[in-house]
Amino acid sequence: MKKMIALLVTLVAGLVAVNAQAGNVEAGKAATQKYNCASCHGADFNSPIDPSYPKLAGQPADYLEHALVAYQRGASGSNGRGNAIMGGMAKPLSRSEISDIAAYLGSLQGSLVVRK
Repeated sequence: MKKMIALLVTLVAGLVAVNAQAGNVEAGKAATQKYNCASCHGADFNSPIDPSYPKLAGQPADYLEHALVAYQRGASGSNGRGNAIMGGMAKPLSRSEISDIAAYLGSLQGSLVVRK
C-alpha cells in the first residue's frame, strides 16, 4: 500500500511539473500583440503578408518553441537559424514568452493540410 501511495505522489508531482512548463495561451496572445507578430504572419496567423513567410496557426507548440530559440541563437549558434528579421524579433523574448507564444499559436486553428 505504501508503494502505491508513493507511486501516486510521484505521478502527480510529475504531472504538475509538466504542466508548469507548458506555456500560457492567454499570455502568449498578449505577447504576440506586444511584439506585433501579426504584422508579418497575418491577423489570423494563417495569412502571412508574403507567401514565403510561414503560417503559424496550428503548428505544434514544441516546434514553434524550438524555432524561436533557434532564431535567438542565430546561424552561427549550435542548431541555430539565420534570418535577419526573425533573429531580431526573437532576441528580446524570454523563455517564458517563447513558451507562451508557442502555446498560443499552437492552440489556433490552422489551415495547413498534409496531403498523401
